Amino acid sequence: MSYALLSVYDKTGLCEFAEGLIKAGYELLASGSTAKLLREAKLKVREVSDYTQSKEMLNGRVKTLHPAIHGGILARKTTEDHQELLDLGWDYIDLVVVNLYPFTQTIAKPNVTLQDAIEQIDIGGVTLIRAAAKNYDRVTVVCDPLDYSRIIDELNQGEISVETKKNLAIKGFITTSQYDSAISQYLNPTENLMLTLTPVQTLRYGENPHQTAQLFSEKNNSGPLGGKLLQGKELSYNNLLDLDAAFRAVCSFSKPTICIVKHLSPCGIASNESLSTAFSQALECDPVSAFGGIIASNKIIDKNTVEAFGGLFIECIAAPGFTAEAKELLAKRNQCRLLEIKDTNSTQYEWRSLHHGMLRQERDNGDPQNQEWKVVTEKQPSSSEWNSLKFAWLACQHVKSNAIVFAKEEATIGIGGGQPNRIDCVKIAAARAGDKSAGAVMASDAFFPFADTVEEAAKHGITAIIQPGGSKRDADVIAAANAANIAMIFTGVRHFRH
Repeated sequence: MSYALLSVYDKTGLCEFAEGLIKAGYELLASGSTAKLLREAKLKVREVSDYTQSKEMLNGRVKTLHPAIHGGILARKTTEDHQELLDLGWDYIDLVVVNLYPFTQTIAKPNVTLQDAIEQIDIGGVTLIRAAAKNYDRVTVVCDPLDYSRIIDELNQGEISVETKKNLAIKGFITTSQYDSAISQYLNPTENLMLTLTPVQTLRYGENPHQTAQLFSEKNNSGPLGGKLLQGKELSYNNLLDLDAAFRAVCSFSKPTICIVKHLSPCGIASNESLSTAFSQALECDPVSAFGGIIASNKIIDKNTVEAFGGLFIECIAAPGFTAEAKELLAKRNQCRLLEIKDTNSTQYEWRSLHHGMLRQERDNGDPQNQEWKVVTEKQPSSSEWNSLKFAWLACQHVKSNAIVFAKEEATIGIGGGQPNRIDCVKIAAARAGDKSAGAVMASDAFFPFADTVEEAAKHGITAIIQPGGSKRDADVIAAANAANIAMIFTGVRHFRH
């Protein structure tokens, strides 16, 4: 007789998997809500408490922590071990199906309490995974519903291979390691950190052909950027960096938005009720740089948007999805990669490597809630200028410092960034915008150290400016804006992007 123990929080695909195990000759053991679900599905299952002759304790806190369970998992493939179990009235447990309480999802919720977090610390599940993974020579551990079909396929062919058992054990140890790391970092975020990453793929090369590179993920079974490559050859190191920058940018906006990135710098961002129009407006900002660039959208790409691409050569497109018509048209661009990213929520932290160390910071997700903006000039922005300033302020947060964005309505018309001084970035943005800068607004990611930046903007017809403020020479800057009849808003928040 072969026993399979099932004790899961995430019950995705569980009944179908359990039915497949029964057909393969397994007798099912299950605890609590897992057993209840299987019974409701009319599947034969034995309660863990019946098997152990020990009731669940402490309102479900203790269910599977029993010698009958862990002896059955940890027993080796020897006559002595097996006989010891049989003498006690127990038997081998050959397959363990378990996933854990959602600790990381719980602590990510707003206003979560310490008690809420503690109640989502799984004890029995982690113990089961570690025990089964330790004894993978005999026991198969399945801690991810994505592996269910793989297990059934192998059972239908005869048996689960040793290689599969080992790989699943490794996944089990990675899972518990990440789980414990999340708990320890939550309880004491300033102490030693353990960053556990899962390999996704070996890249053809890094930034340059002579550099090796690999892609890792914080999540098991994750594709590039947590997404799925639908079309085209594997993404390169540089593709991934550009896609990340472009997709992060569009996710800052609620309206349909397009961002075009080239060499890690946005060369056009636009929002519009029509996604195809947003693309055309983003492209118009810098059509020369857009050639061979990366495109990201915060909405599903449709046929009209693909048609708006025209003959532009595009390396990659990232979006939450693509309509069937859009995919049919894009299939003709066989050199263009399509990356579907359904999860638009950013992670809490971002990491960067440096010489003999790592930097960790919270992601910049925009201004803090309830941040107050102040009009500091004699001239008040018009309603249309307000709309453009709000857009430009979000857009400039995704441009390398010193970031300057010229915008009209909800589209960039000129972008300057990544220069050692701010006035040069104004000149670059003005050169991109040309005559369109007359009547446009300007956003700056940080304050102006001198009034010359405002004076340069005035030469190109800028009528309103948004910036953090906070310079020692704010009075001079405001005076220059008043002299040029430019409205100016101080946000009180800086958004450097180094």
